[in-house]
Amino acid sequence: MKYMLLMQFGEQSDIPPMSAWLPEEIKAHIEFMHETNRRLIDAGEYVEAQGLAAPEQARIVRAGDGGVPVVTDGPFPETKEFLVGYWIVDCESPERAVELAASVSAAPGPGGRPLNMPIEVRQVMSAAPAEQ
Repeated sequence: MKYMLLMQFGEQSDIPPMSAWLPEEIKAHIEFMHETNRRLIDAGEYVEAQGLAAPEQARIVRAGDGGVPVVTDGPFPETKEFLVGYWIVDCESPERAVELAASVSAAPGPGGRPLNMPIEVRQVMSAAPAEQ
């Protein structure tokens, strides 16, 4: 089964923004993420992983008249939490997906302390079977 592990960041997590981290703390955090990916690849569980740009760079798009894109800035300042990255993993059970999420949650942050950031776990739904 495939699962998406969504790394959330927000004010309520008490994690300072990366702009406040020391360069060596950022380096340790990124190396942890690279090592996580290597472990998932070695275990045959890795499908995909991506980090995302800051929400200030995001845009909200809707279809306007005639399908013309209507683009606005967003998410907006009142957004309390935002997605900073994700993994798609292919593992044998929901319990294993939760185990992987807990491992990622413990990524190092300032002072090398585990961040214990929230990781949302959601099963990736497969398409409906094709009619024969």
